[in-house]
This record gives sequence, C-alpha cells and structure tokens, in this order.
Amino acid sequence: MQPIATFSIVAYDPGRGEWGVAVQSKFLACAAVVSWARAGAGVVATQSYANMAYGPVGLEMMAQGMPAEETIKALTTADPQRGQRQVGMVDKAGRAYSFTGEGCHGWAGHIIGDGFACQGNILIPGTVEAMAAKFEAVRGGPGELADWLVAALAAGQEAGGDSRGRQAAGVLVVREDGGYGGRTDRYLDLRVDDDPEPIRKLQELVELHHLFFGAVNPGDLIPLAEVAGELQGLLKRTGDYDGPASGRFDEATRKALWSLVGRENLEERWDGTGEMIDRMVVDFLRQRFG
Repeated sequence: MQPIATFSIVAYDPGRGEWGVAVQSKFLACAAVVSWARAGAGVVATQSYANMAYGPVGLEMMAQGMPAEETIKALTTADPQRGQRQVGMVDKAGRAYSFTGEGCHGWAGHIIGDGFACQGNILIPGTVEAMAAKFEAVRGGPGELADWLVAALAAGQEAGGDSRGRQAAGVLVVREDGGYGGRTDRYLDLRVDDDPEPIRKLQELVELHHLFFGAVNPGDLIPLAEVAGELQGLLKRTGDYDGPASGRFDEATRKALWSLVGRENLEERWDGTGEMIDRMVVDFLRQRFG
C-alpha cells in the first residue's frame, strides 16, 4: 500500500451551513480517497496509508452526535495500523479535531483551529502553518467556503507543499439540499486528478462552478428588453433564431435563448421565465459567441 502524502483542510462554515474539505497530493486522484462529507454529519480527510473506512464510518458516528475528537479516538484506537494514519474531521456542530500517527513520514503534523483542521505528511515544513493562517485570514470575507479552502491549499503549496511534487487536488463542499436541483447535499465536488499544476486548475474549476451554479445576485439582473436586439444577433450566429432583428424580446426570441442557455448549462442562472436575466449569462454568451 502506498502512503497518501498530502496536505488537506477540513472546515465548517456556520453562515451557509456548509462542510468542506480540500486536498492536494502527488498521488493520482487523491480526492477520491481522502475526501468525505455529509450535510448534518460533518467532514473527513483520511490520508497517509489512508484507511478509507474512516470516511463513511466516521460520518455515521458524527451524524449520531459523536464529537470529532471522540470519533477519531474511537477509530484510531480500534485500528492496529493507527501509527501510520493521519485524519482530520469537523463534526456536525463545527468542532474540529485531527490525528497524526507517530509512524507518518516526515514532515508530518496538524493544526486544529476554530471550526477547521489542517493536516499533512511528507511535507516541506511550514506548509500546514501557512494553510491555517490563510484560512483564518480569508474565511468570512469575499467568496464562500470552497474559495477559502482552495486559497488555503494555494498558500500551503506556496510555502512548500508535498516534498515530492504535485499531481492531484480536489475540493468537496456539502450543505442540506445544496446539490444540483436541490435533491442531494453535494453542492460542489471538483477534482483535478492528474495535472502539473493541480491547485491552479482547481481554482479555475471553482470559478466555473460559481458561473454555472452560483446564486443569482439580484443586483446583477438586467431587463431582457434592453439586450433583445443584441441577443437576436447573437442567436442568429448560433443558429438558434431565424426571425427578424426587431429588438423586441418576443416569445420566439425567448424560446431561442432558452435553447442556447440549456445547451451551455446556464439554466441555474436563468430559467427561461420573467423579464429579467442575470448579467453573468449575457456576459458569458457575449464572450463565447459575440
């Protein structure tokens, strides 16, 4: 079994009711092994000869009300290979805890903060400290939990990161009914499985997620009547509209725009109804087809 040499952060945002985990490692598809989360239960990062059972079992224990510290102590006490394990958790109440076995490859260690924990092994010293400092500096500011978690990863990488190099990264955020269509808790689950600059690519994916699935800002809504003529010209170029360039947002224009919006996966930002549209949708279509 290979050690999963990695640095990760687990955290809870009480403002949005979100639990999240972000990870980077020189290990193919590391997030598929390390990252576990469930709304109303908590979040887990399991690494260093990872015991993947810590994920689902730990979440179930925390869902039943067990604090993160007690959950980790119960799991590691029962694990004969605990000396090689590393795990961080935040429970349903936002309490964080982390464990680094004495047999983890150096540098290895963790930092437990208010509502978050950072942990890593086979690192350049200073990586975990940089992650914790960055997360505390940015959380509660612009953006959301996913942004803050990836910012912490970037700070860790800048401070040194995995001593063997880079390969994969991921960020997972859950909240009640936060998934696509509101039917699951998986609000955001983005992975870079094999890339020379995985954190940079992960930051790009988070920005795309905000575009396609982020909440619409009422202040960014513009009247469709103001851009009807421009949209008709754009829709002619995409082949979705063959009517006159009337400058009126009629039903034929609405139908054509809805077809294009659906094809470009922007339906979470405009549902085809009403007389207003998110400015981000118009800007995206201008850049892509203008």
